Amino acid sequence: MSAVLLSGHEVAEALAAELAAELATLPFIPKLAFVRVGEDPASVAYVRGKNRLAQRLGLATELHALPEATTQAELMALIAQLNAEPALDGVLLQLPLPPQLDSKPVLEAIDPAKDVDGFHPMNVGRLWSGQPTLVPCTPAGLIRILDHYQLPIEGRHAVIIGRSNLVGKPAAALFLGRHATVTLAHSRTRGLEGLARQADILVAAIGKAGFVKPTMVKPGAIVLDVGISRVEGRLMGDVAPEVAAVAAYLTPMPGGTGPMTVAMLMRNTLDAAQARRREPCG
Repeated sequence: MSAVLLSGHEVAEALAAELAAELATLPFIPKLAFVRVGEDPASVAYVRGKNRLAQRLGLATELHALPEATTQAELMALIAQLNAEPALDGVLLQLPLPPQLDSKPVLEAIDPAKDVDGFHPMNVGRLWSGQPTLVPCTPAGLIRILDHYQLPIEGRHAVIIGRSNLVGKPAAALFLGRHATVTLAHSRTRGLEGLARQADILVAAIGKAGFVKPTMVKPGAIVLDVGISRVEGRLMGDVAPEVAAVAAYLTPMPGGTGPMTVAMLMRNTLDAAQARRREPCG
């Protein structure tokens, strides 16, 4: 058996076409602001890619590229300014920040209605209570991939390896919301290999290259690889390549879950723009 590859590029392109069609019917143009501090090459590349897709779809964008030496007070002041801008629908703070800056109060300062990353505690609470909200883009992309390929979630056992606020925890909430049975595991979970082997849907989001070996995968499982590491100059996910011989479906690396993160950011921006115009902010 060789796993069917679940192409994130294919799903992202389908979503982009859907969003472009929706945008064409709107009487306004949603606007997204990117905030980047410093010139970290990875951050520069990530923001460039996100901005490229936004402009391709017809969104309005603005980039606030702040110097490396920016203070906490200066960054907080910019967030307050963006919160108050009526025509602005989304604010994205590119992480990581330089060491002198604390990201937690900055993320919490972003207006929840403009929090297109879905990281604000208010949006996190709405997610866990089953209310409509802005959801972190990467886990939302996992659900979108499964839906695109018509792979059922309800009644399946989803095992998520990784408990981060960015992926693991929100993914658990999303799978629960789709009536899966969810186990949230991590690096200190006892008997992790046997637990992972119970999964109908296995999500690898632990940040360790090749961590998930074939012995951790139930034959015929769906494996979603979220991790990304650079090993000897090449990109690797959390899932060892040999898993393809055991799993029925597998997201490739690269080209799997990564493209969906950017596409779901655009989905969130459009949703935020429409929600802000339906209800008064504040």
